[in-house]
Amino acid sequence: MHRVADITQADLDNLRLSLLPLIGVQLPILSIPKDVLAAFEPSQVGTIVGTLMDACIPSLDVIMPEHDLLKKIGLSRAPGVLKDREGYPDYLHDSGRRLELKLLYVDPGDGLLKATETPREPSARITQKVTMKNVQPATDALLVVAYQLRPTKDTADFYSPEILDVGVFSMIECVRARDHRLTEGGGRWFGDYETPVILSRLGRLKQASGQVLDTSTYGRKEDEGRDFNEDTNFGKLKRIPYEPLQAFLRKMGANYASTGSYPQPWKLNKRT
Repeated sequence: MHRVADITQADLDNLRLSLLPLIGVQLPILSIPKDVLAAFEPSQVGTIVGTLMDACIPSLDVIMPEHDLLKKIGLSRAPGVLKDREGYPDYLHDSGRRLELKLLYVDPGDGLLKATETPREPSARITQKVTMKNVQPATDALLVVAYQLRPTKDTADFYSPEILDVGVFSMIECVRARDHRLTEGGGRWFGDYETPVILSRLGRLKQASGQVLDTSTYGRKEDEGRDFNEDTNFGKLKRIPYEPLQAFLRKMGANYASTGSYPQPWKLNKRT
């Protein structure tokens, strides 16, 4: 079977160039009083802003008609699935490329948000709904928008999300790296790319002792006694060992995994 060519680096560079007008854009549609921010954890802000950003980017001509941003960046909402239900990908680009949006919260380190006892890993992920079955290698890209809560331009007493940078990456390479990490760690897919699972504690013990693993079923919790459990952290951006993506995360200060619990990015074998 003829292998479809991947999206090229030139395509990705051109996509990012077209999206550069987003940098510095502040979304005043969400303004949070400074005194209220102390009640929010970064993960909670991420949930709110993620939903907001996803909806607002294709509607910038309505939110900010004076900037004519939507015409400059060339994005529109992709058709949904099952009538109006949102599916993959999020956006279509004027170039014919398709983009899936993920948000990266950048902590300003000013203590405005609620402090957490342990570092919080960003929840943005390429979920199991994005697989080899529906990614189009030649057209699909991952769009990572890094943002920060900053004082609104009208008053310093309110904060709004402001876009700091955008990264554009090959979606098929991200998916390959994500799935490579799963299988290299002893995990597997159940069904036809339906559920990603990892070895449970019991499964690891059985594997270490040379016992045959039960690959007919999986559990959701350790106490179910299965050899495999559903991977609840599957596809988190920081856990995808694709170096261009990781370099962008590091550039934006996403230096998580200080405990060494996450593997370092590795190079995939070059495919012919």
